[in-house]
Amino acid sequence: SSAISRFAVVAGLAALRDAGIELDAAATARTALVFAISNGGVIYTKRFFHEIVKSGAQAASPLLFPETVFNAPASHLAAILGITGASYTLVGDGAVGILALKMAEDLMANPDLDRCLVVGAEEVDWLLCDAYRQWRLLRPAPPIAPFARPARGTVLSEGAGAVLLAREGAIAIERVHPGGNFARQRELVRRLEEIGADLADDERSPLLIASANGTFVDAAEQRVAKKYFADAAIYTVKPALGESVAAGGIWQVICAAQALRKQELPPLLGAPLDFDLTTAEKPAEARWRRAVVTTCGLNQQVAALALRV
Repeated sequence: SSAISRFAVVAGLAALRDAGIELDAAATARTALVFAISNGGVIYTKRFFHEIVKSGAQAASPLLFPETVFNAPASHLAAILGITGASYTLVGDGAVGILALKMAEDLMANPDLDRCLVVGAEEVDWLLCDAYRQWRLLRPAPPIAPFARPARGTVLSEGAGAVLLAREGAIAIERVHPGGNFARQRELVRRLEEIGADLADDERSPLLIASANGTFVDAAEQRVAKKYFADAAIYTVKPALGESVAAGGIWQVICAAQALRKQELPPLLGAPLDFDLTTAEKPAEARWRRAVVTTCGLNQQVAALALRV
């Protein structure tokens, strides 16, 4: 199996273990799976088409082809867990992780389901890095410098993240904002302002887990944070973990949930010295009880959600 499938399996099993869930036949029948992906299995796809270009269509490998389809990782994970019912794969950009959580939330309206496992995963290959470089989104070397002016580019990474949704738990999804698409950067600001107006809360000092990654995304998120989340402690995982697209959105949600659980955040890495938004590693006074997560993809999707304890 491909690297992305192995990432997905490890993350999914870890999420179930963290929740203390052991899936027997009865529990599996009441479990759904939603998988979020963006770039797909690029390594096996490159190998598959390399042989075709080199030797002709007759060289297409039936062993490689199954790993080139976007739902291959979900298929491997479902087979390992024994899930034979609801299993879906969503393809998008950096916002697809939250959109997968929205789909999972909708699936949980089905009384026949007790839980939904949401997994996001990506793998990296030189071909993918070259494509993002051609789009002028990458920097030649780490570190990622979030909120820098001008934007200096991001660094791709690989891996997976997973969360388990159920009807009861310590952390609740207060609201998912499905966001929308944007064709220009000014439209991104408008979409984020719609999200900010919808998810802003009178409660002081919430958390804002942004998707700032060293690209054009940062300036838009910074502008909206000043307007709607001026008192929030802002943080982005991308300087520490890299830009992993579909997995990155799930990592942001995990970071928000862990911050609400543990009441602390790691230091914000790489922010400019003149950074004018609030950062904090621990609550100044009252406990953090709410977190907003915004995800802005590089391929023109945006979405967000709010978590609460």
